[in-house]
Amino acid sequence: MSAQERLTDALYGLGWGTVKKLPEPVAARLGRSVADLAWKRRGKGVQRLERNYARVVPDASPERLAELSRAGMRSYLRYWMESFRLPAWSAERVRDGFEPKDLHHLTDGLAAGRGVVLALPHLANWDLAGAWVTTALGTPFTTVAERLKPETLYDRFVAYREGLGMEVLPHSGGAAFGTLARRLRDGGLVCLVADRDLSASGVEVTFFGETARMPAGPALLAQQTGALLLPVTLWYDDSPVMQGRVHPPIEVPGSGDRAEKASLMTQALADAFATGIAEHPEDWHMLQRLWVADLEPRPSEGERA
Repeated sequence: MSAQERLTDALYGLGWGTVKKLPEPVAARLGRSVADLAWKRRGKGVQRLERNYARVVPDASPERLAELSRAGMRSYLRYWMESFRLPAWSAERVRDGFEPKDLHHLTDGLAAGRGVVLALPHLANWDLAGAWVTTALGTPFTTVAERLKPETLYDRFVAYREGLGMEVLPHSGGAAFGTLARRLRDGGLVCLVADRDLSASGVEVTFFGETARMPAGPALLAQQTGALLLPVTLWYDDSPVMQGRVHPPIEVPGSGDRAEKASLMTQALADAFATGIAEHPEDWHMLQRLWVADLEPRPSEGERA
């Protein structure tokens, strides 16, 4: 393990070990202070966040983009402060911390014995939404986690999410897919954060007018198992309670081959995500490259000439 990896692991350990013990107002103020400091330093993550917001709000002035990125960093640190503290929250605090709208799409699907795939973008606090599902609905679910470095940090995230009642699988392609399919065929629930492709082989979609890649997994799982595919979007308001919406099911197209159906369904997911992100751009925590134009290598000087 490198010195940088040891430092990263230690900082996350400090967060889960210390921040969860702070009074909630103190943790909130700390989060805002750290966010403002990071925003003022304008590191690569903040710059990328601002460039991503420029796609979401194309008519925004530089001043508006700066305001959005500051609000975005505050939202991002709110996510971390809440996540560090979630293991110490009471069941009542978890139940009171989230108010989803149109929940019947989820509960009706589960009551009918169908498997359900919930697909979310990186909006607000998806871990809190998951904890609410296991606590308020009493419904366990399965998810996947990106393998992080160092391995000890990945282990921390798995332990954290398992402590919230989730079954966590490593993001390892076919092995994870097979387990998720079995859970769905048994009428279970699968939750996937699905606005950024981690495999470099995702489905191309039009997202805010440009081409991006998103994972095909949610659509393929729904096709193969007959599960409902439900987009979910989240946002913060001025209260301590996170808001959310369960969108109507994305149906499997009646014609086309497996890949064509997955493409259409993933585009429908992207459209639902875009609706939620456009309404609350500051709660979209996308500090990484997403659009294909940003992923492609730039031509050399000779090629441009």
